[in-house]
Amino acid sequence: MTRFVVILEKGKRNWSAYCPDLPVIATGRTRDSTLRRMAAAIRFHLDGLAEDGRKAPKPRSDAEVLVFA
Repeated sequence: MTRFVVILEKGKRNWSAYCPDLPVIATGRTRDSTLRRMAAAIRFHLDGLAEDGRKAPKPRSDAEVLVFA
């Protein structure tokens, strides 16, 4: 199982997401809809690579949440 980091950003009226390791973005009205669209976009990209006989890139990014008081 391969794990890709997805960054979510809240805008004034929507959410957006991108993956540092893939040329994939998605937007949606809610966080959940944006994540669903992002998952579909990543799957579409990976399936396209496979159809072209190319391997998916290995994830290079990692993420951690830091909390400050």
